[in-house]
Amino acid sequence: MYGENVCPNAQQPPGLPAPGTLMVDTGRGDRVGEFRGVAGPYWSLRPVGGGAEWEAVPHRVRPALLMEQLRARTARLNARSRGEVL
Repeated sequence: MYGENVCPNAQQPPGLPAPGTLMVDTGRGDRVGEFRGVAGPYWSLRPVGGGAEWEAVPHRVRPALLMEQLRARTARLNARSRGEVL
């Protein structure tokens, strides 16, 4: 479905990603975040590796490409190695 972040046994409604799936919020400059759930008419996303969640308009969110997933995870690891995040 969306790559390695999808649990094959997850019982999700059609069109709703599994929690933890990396998504791209095109309404916020292609920001990559983990899908956390639904908050009213919005989807909740959070930065890769933690941080403050944000709400995204569902029709402006798409699954992250493998390249985008790798880029987000690498940026997180690089920031961690520099001591910028825990």
